[in-house]
Amino acid sequence: MIALPVIQPAEAQTKTRKPDWLRVKLPVGKEYAKVRQLVDTYKLHTICESGNCPNMGECWGAGTATFMILGNVCTRSCSFCAVATGRPNEYDLDEPRRVAEAIQLMGVKHAVITSVNRDELKDRGASVWHETVVQIKNLSPETTIETLIPDVKANWEALEVMISAGQEVVSHNMETVRNLYRQVRPQAKYDRSLEQINRTKAYGKRTKSGIMLGLGETKEQVYEAMDDLAANGLDILTLGQYLQPTKMHIEVAEFIHPDLFAHYREEGLNRGLKYVESGPLVRSSYHAERHVHV
Repeated sequence: MIALPVIQPAEAQTKTRKPDWLRVKLPVGKEYAKVRQLVDTYKLHTICESGNCPNMGECWGAGTATFMILGNVCTRSCSFCAVATGRPNEYDLDEPRRVAEAIQLMGVKHAVITSVNRDELKDRGASVWHETVVQIKNLSPETTIETLIPDVKANWEALEVMISAGQEVVSHNMETVRNLYRQVRPQAKYDRSLEQINRTKAYGKRTKSGIMLGLGETKEQVYEAMDDLAANGLDILTLGQYLQPTKMHIEVAEFIHPDLFAHYREEGLNRGLKYVESGPLVRSSYHAERHVHV
């Protein structure tokens, strides 16, 4: 049995610097520069940049990136997210081609595609989602694909269009536990996201979701979320430390010790999940290539 660490009170921790286990190296190297150039040349958006991901140096250095389609302005205003919020004006029907060509030039074996929420669009951007996956497969048939899709607000026809293009993994992040939804995701609904995962599984897809820790959740609430996800057909769960992107966003309640992340991984597996990626620096697409065949 893993001995759980004693966590300092949240107030005390937020006044101290980040613990050593959250330190990351600055992005450098030839492969990083290559990806940087391709992203700029093809005028693409990446969640790596927009989301201030701490793993950008590692992933880009390995020649991979998570592309964000449908612009870089989101119609939602989640309290944890660094992506810009507003009224989007970008809807580029040529974007699927540019993304597919960039992935071909990068020679990636596994591609992750995500997007902002486009609630103002009748189909939630599903047609662009579908075409992006189709064009990637046409140019790079050996490349496996994970699509990290947003909440479709119960537009199940749009969901089917999004997930029917041949991708191997479909991810939809819960982001937090039930009790914190109103605070963390005010425009989303916990049970609606569970239903979206359930419907994706029923369609025959490998399902994936992610939860941020350190927002003030209890261990029992994390266990409840794991049970809910397992009951709705989730295959893969990622657990990572929430990091406050700016002073305008919700504060970190506590820094979760790596030993507790290890404990959560074992708990998730014991509760019926097939694979759990759990660690302070884990993000939705971190080591995503491992999740294709689990």
